[in-house]
Amino acid sequence: MNIAISGASGKTGFRIAEEAVKKGLKVRQIIRKNSVVGAGLENIETIRVSLDNKKELDKSLENIDTLVIATGARASLDLTGPAKVDALGVYRQLQSCKRVGVKRVILVSSLCTGKLFHPLNLFGLILIWKKIGENYIRNSSLDWTIIRPGGLKESEDIKLERIEYSKEDTQIKGSIPRRLVAKCCIDSLNNKESINKIIEVTSSPDNKKISFKKAMQMI
Repeated sequence: MNIAISGASGKTGFRIAEEAVKKGLKVRQIIRKNSVVGAGLENIETIRVSLDNKKELDKSLENIDTLVIATGARASLDLTGPAKVDALGVYRQLQSCKRVGVKRVILVSSLCTGKLFHPLNLFGLILIWKKIGENYIRNSSLDWTIIRPGGLKESEDIKLERIEYSKEDTQIKGSIPRRLVAKCCIDSLNNKESINKIIEVTSSPDNKKISFKKAMQMI
């Protein structure tokens, strides 16, 4: 399987690339032209693009089976960032997928997406624009999966962490290491029961251990 990861220079995107390489997948990183990619990954293709350049974006997705969208606006003084990245950026990537024939898309979104009264919306209504980006995917003709993680943690100590999987709009708080979010993305690649589902994920040592496959049968 050939997998492309947009936003692969980010903290979550880079971990998704690492997990994909571990599974023996052929990985293509799609990053912005001024982004810096973390070191350590070998035999991985990197393409730098501008999301508003159709030709560049289309070329970056040629011969790709699945696109994982890990792009996301960061909190900044530019309050237009979420609209540009989480809505318009997602839309442009989906249109490119349709033009070049990519059939499967996985989006990393956020817990509480769509909620208006939330502290994160102080940064350019980020959760509202994420919802719009999600809707673009849900209304597309592609096979899609949306992963909504809770607060993202940098910890790599995940041995005792147990993921709580749930359907959309059922979790409103909690956190999860970025590494586990990356694993969720890769787990969804070969699981047909994750197609056309929104999956909310948080983690805690207190959760009951459950496999991704079984969780998809319950959601």
